[in-house]
Amino acid sequence: MINKYRWYEFVLIYAGLALFLTFILAPFITAFTVSLRPMQSLFSIPYRFLSDNMTFEAYWEMWSSVPLLARYMINSIFISSAITICGLLAIVPAAYAFARFEFSGRTGLLAGFLAVNMVSGAVLIIPLYKVMQQLGVLNTYFAMIVPGTAFVIPTGIWLLRSYLMKIPRELEEAAWVDGAGKLYTMIRVILPIALPGIMVVAIATFIAAYAQQFIFALTFNSVNEFNPLPVGLFQFFGRQTVVWNELMAASLVGILPVLLLYVFLQRYIVAGLTAGAVKE
Repeated sequence: MINKYRWYEFVLIYAGLALFLTFILAPFITAFTVSLRPMQSLFSIPYRFLSDNMTFEAYWEMWSSVPLLARYMINSIFISSAITICGLLAIVPAAYAFARFEFSGRTGLLAGFLAVNMVSGAVLIIPLYKVMQQLGVLNTYFAMIVPGTAFVIPTGIWLLRSYLMKIPRELEEAAWVDGAGKLYTMIRVILPIALPGIMVVAIATFIAAYAQQFIFALTFNSVNEFNPLPVGLFQFFGRQTVVWNELMAASLVGILPVLLLYVFLQRYIVAGLTAGAVKE
């Protein structure tokens, strides 16, 4: 039985949580207050966190400042969804193979996937550009989806492999005794059980794809209608000034899809992260 916390332990716990939440929420709170303030009050001296004439006007003006802002948001959701779907098609069977089968070069491949995560996309941007140019797919969604998929697969394999290794092998052996093949066993026996882990990987992949679109879109695409949200937000930076209040408003609106995705699917995240925590 776990003993109750003493009063000073409660103080330390809540103080730590408060400090953690301060660092996590401070950028969002600052962005929200900046979005409510008019431009002339943003650079007042001394700086004031709040002002008397705060309005939601920037949330309306941002649509006229960047007319294709809604299109950019749809593009980001489409590109991230495509990367997530294409990534899962490779991640699920690969993670299952690494979790269940012994084959030559297995350890080396896993180490290679881990090493890929240490390489920034900026390092490979020029070779990737030459490849896309040779394939003739520049200025298309394809040029942004394929590199994004390649960069999320290694992390997804490592995450899902760890989850699949916790599933008892006896379930597969029972299916094999009944005459089921390995592919049938993976699809009909293992994947339904591994759904929480797959959802965690899918959400992590979507968030990563949503966040990494700037460098690929800026390099591989010059058609304005195909740009994702990060490149669209870049248009708020003028040659002389930056429309900070509208930029902050657009940034907060832009993260809503990811936030809503997390809110509605958080039960899968909790189930996937806590699976195997209790030993039976």
